[in-house]
Amino acid sequence: MSLESASDEIKLAVDLIMLLEQNEIPPETVLAALEIVRRDFEKKQQFPTPG
Repeated sequence: MSLESASDEIKLAVDLIMLLEQNEIPPETVLAALEIVRRDFEKKQQFPTPG
């Protein structure tokens, strides 16, 4: 399967992994940041902003 035919979430995951690896972000920092992002987006799903 090529990346062009992959789902949007796979494409985003690959982009994020490349960005984090290229900037040599420590794994513990990445995981902590991803947890914050996950919580933020879960809140936005529960309480979407009007617009």
